Amino acid sequence: MAAVHHPPNPPVIHNFASSDVLVENLATFVLRAQKDAIDKKGRFTLAISGGSLPKMLRGLIGNPASKWDKWQVFYADERVVPLDHPDSNHNLCTQELFSKVPIPSENIHAIDVSLLDDLEELSDAYEKALIGEFAQKDAARFPVFDLILLGMGPDGHTCSLFPGHELLSEEDRWVAYLEDSPKPPPKRITLTYPVLNHAARVVFVATGEGKADILSQVLDNPEAGLPASRVKPVYPGQVFWFIDAAAGAKLKETPAQNL
Repeated sequence: MAAVHHPPNPPVIHNFASSDVLVENLATFVLRAQKDAIDKKGRFTLAISGGSLPKMLRGLIGNPASKWDKWQVFYADERVVPLDHPDSNHNLCTQELFSKVPIPSENIHAIDVSLLDDLEELSDAYEKALIGEFAQKDAARFPVFDLILLGMGPDGHTCSLFPGHELLSEEDRWVAYLEDSPKPPPKRITLTYPVLNHAARVVFVATGEGKADILSQVLDNPEAGLPASRVKPVYPGQVFWFIDAAAGAKLKETPAQNL
């Protein structure tokens, strides 16, 4: 019997009156994903980006439903800098979230700082960490994260996948590196589209009027092919957008949709 190929599900938009309400609902969503994953396989795998996103996860701090010992956290992208550097996503996530919750340090998968001078070795090592978590347990061609949490830049980039960059067409590697990021610092590693698009759930968080123009381009004109609009998980995976009223002000349709 031939395999049935389903088109990607359209994105689900949750539009909240304020960022505080968004934070509360985002925590609820994450914890539902956590419960579903732990019930099915005893662990919760997620990837997190940097920027303003870690601060939006503050609704998880002190929440008794958070099963931190079951979390396995990877970074959707990372800047090739020491882990305590101001540009490090690991440093940012630690300051905003991980230092405030009882997650075991071994459950947070940071880059190998001994390999900062060799980008190929660095990205290979991070890919091997993913293989150790996923391939041996799930036997999948690509890792299937329970949840990937992403932000979006003013140019429509996500992770370290930038408009017009050659990495947009990467189809094989799980983790790739770049030396020419248009946004500093120039050296980074990033998850690739095959990984993003095999996740069970991808959540984009966009808040503030500064995101209104690019959000309308990504959601109302996806055929333009901006990096964020290319995140389309294969069925039954799903993309969710958590936005506030300011970010959604220029969308053609802005359904107010709580969880």
